[in-house]
Amino acid sequence: MSRIACRGRDAVPENEAVNTFVYEVLAFHERQKPSRNPKYVLVHCTHGHNRTGFMIVHYLMRTQLSSVTEALNIFAQRRPPGIYKTDYIQALYTFYHEIPESITCPPTPEWKRPSDLDLNGEAKQDDDDDNGEPAPSPDPVDDKAITNDDVLGDAVPFDQQDILRGICFKLLDFVPNGRANAQFPGSHPVSLNSENLQLLRQRYYYATWKADGTRYMMLIMRDGCFLIDRNFCFRRVQMRFPIRNVNDGFHNFTLIDGEMVVDAIPGGGLKRRYLAYDLMAINFSSKVKLPFSDRWKLLEDEIIRPRIYERKQFETGLKGNPSYRYDLELFSGKEKGFLAAFHGEEITQGVYSSTFT
Repeated sequence: MSRIACRGRDAVPENEAVNTFVYEVLAFHERQKPSRNPKYVLVHCTHGHNRTGFMIVHYLMRTQLSSVTEALNIFAQRRPPGIYKTDYIQALYTFYHEIPESITCPPTPEWKRPSDLDLNGEAKQDDDDDNGEPAPSPDPVDDKAITNDDVLGDAVPFDQQDILRGICFKLLDFVPNGRANAQFPGSHPVSLNSENLQLLRQRYYYATWKADGTRYMMLIMRDGCFLIDRNFCFRRVQMRFPIRNVNDGFHNFTLIDGEMVVDAIPGGGLKRRYLAYDLMAINFSSKVKLPFSDRWKLLEDEIIRPRIYERKQFETGLKGNPSYRYDLELFSGKEKGFLAAFHGEEITQGVYSSTFT
């Protein structure tokens, strides 16, 4: 039996608790696969509607569905009346970057016994309840406070981190040993000393500008997108990565490399942007043995363009779930530009500078 601590009244379960719940259920199902007599998951809370429903809807969203409204309806059908606290429902839409036309909140269920009412006839608070008022919305992020040092995403369980590291090694065709288990497997910048400049004269290379950002690899899974920092630690962010030419399909076991930068927005303000510059695996198919030029092209065709296309489809109403808002994601993304560097002097003399600015 697993116990997952959640925040008390006046707040929905924190994101880290949700990550732990989803991981525990997925791990349980994975262990049950070889069994001829599979067991079931019993999710318990005081009354089993608000917090229990909150966790189950998160699980449905990360494993089966792509619409919060659909997930809420499924839970309500199985466990009437469903989630009946407005702040819980609103928190789910907010987390998955959806703004529905309207939000329907079921009335307080009739099974509230007389003993559950106070002297004024109001429902008493319990562990599955709050004070009846929506939890205060978090203050909007002050874009002036955005920095490259910000910790992005939500923590995931330690056991899951080990599994995710193993997935990365497999996608990279890399067999870890000893201290290599904790080493960041992403690419690293190369200084332009005389020895490396000589290599540029001998072989074809691609060059790009040095951005003032933070290095992150990104592992895209069906149940979430995970940023991987230089310490080879994972944190989950809620993003959407549709597959090209597949309706309602999403990337799974896709690994890319890049860096997070803070861009100044014309007219004022700051915004995070992920500059992707390499693709190592796509949907469990390793691409590390392909030439860089091929991987870079795949990155554009399979990762960047499908997001742009789907966003336009949502905005024009040509595709389902128009309530999803790409602009509410923690950061945007684009492909980082490269140019072929045939000679070292072209870089040291600033030949490419006007192209990258």
